[in-house]
Amino acid sequence: MTRLIEEKLSILLCEDDAALGGLLADYLTRLNFDVVLCANGDEGLACFEKQHFDICLLDINMPQKNGFELLEDIRNMGSEVPVIFLTERRATEDVIRAYNLGCDDYLIKPCPMDIMLCKIRAIMRRCRLGKKNSEVEFDLGNGIHFDSVRQVLGETHLSARESDLLLILCRNLNETVERNVILRTIWSQDSYFASRSLSVYVNHLRKHLAGTRRQIIGVHGKGYKLIKQED
Repeated sequence: MTRLIEEKLSILLCEDDAALGGLLADYLTRLNFDVVLCANGDEGLACFEKQHFDICLLDINMPQKNGFELLEDIRNMGSEVPVIFLTERRATEDVIRAYNLGCDDYLIKPCPMDIMLCKIRAIMRRCRLGKKNSEVEFDLGNGIHFDSVRQVLGETHLSARESDLLLILCRNLNETVERNVILRTIWSQDSYFASRSLSVYVNHLRKHLAGTRRQIIGVHGKGYKLIKQED
């Protein structure tokens, strides 16, 4: 099976349903994650205090300490580890509370595992991009701005991959970003189909950048470069 990402990442999984927890843990382990499964919030907090985790999957309705309380404890510790809630609670006030406490995503059970996996990959992809450069907003000229957090370019809402691609190029303005680096960062693979997909997204972005002072150029045999157009 193709590895999800190059490094082995660790997940704290808190789920009081033993059957579901075991199923999720097995699925993620087969995708090369190092998974620690906890049956309640107190156990989850104890594990979190003892070791490093790259991302947390938390149920809300758990004994001893619920998911909201666990997330609040994690944030009070100063940790910015990504947290995804996986819960049956769908009330608007619960969703709002979760995001106000600092969660990164909120999934309603039953959630298809492939959807959950896509969410994990997207969040970890943004985390990897953020390690290089903390800048998230860019002035692209002619009064047009790119906000990578909101995934908005001017008045255009970008897809997640369009936003991630533009973010990489903006953070490396006037520098060539190798094609395989882009593919492994955003698609987690360097395959023919991913390469074709990259070409499509580059064309999309070129259209979106019309009216700005930025242009994407291809560097033959290497990759792509975002350049600043002179007046």
